[in-house]
Amino acid sequence: MLMLEVKDVGWWYWLVTAVLLGYGLLVDPVGLLLAVGLTLINLAHFAVRADRLTAFPVQVRFFYLLLLLVALPEPMRWLFWIPMIGTWAQVLVGYCTMARLVSLLPWNRSEPLTWRLVWRRFASMPVRGSVAD
Repeated sequence: MLMLEVKDVGWWYWLVTAVLLGYGLLVDPVGLLLAVGLTLINLAHFAVRADRLTAFPVQVRFFYLLLLLVALPEPMRWLFWIPMIGTWAQVLVGYCTMARLVSLLPWNRSEPLTWRLVWRRFASMPVRGSVAD
C-alpha cells in the first residue's frame, strides 16, 4: 500500500534524499555529498520548527545524518545502500526503520526494552505521524 504524503514537506525532503542517494550510488558519488548536505538542511529545518531539540522528528534526522556521515569515507560507502533502501521504503510506504530504532532509545520509551517491544516496533504497520506515539 503506497503512502505518498505529497502535502508534507518532510516527505519531499526524504524523496529528494532518496533520489540523491540513488544517483550517488549508481551514477556519480557527488550525489552522496548532496544527500548529506540536504539531510543537514532537513535537520536544521525541523530543529527550528520543533518546540525542542529532543523532538522525535529531530532525533530521527540527527541519527540519519550520523549514519550518512559514517558511510561517507570511501571504505564505508557500501553502507549508503542501507539508507537508500530505507529512505525509499519511507517515501513509498511510510515504513521508517530509523524512526523505529530511535523509538527504542531509553529516553523515547516508557517501558523496559524487551524482545517483545522490539518485535512490536519493527513488525507494526507504517503509521502516519510518529511511530513513537
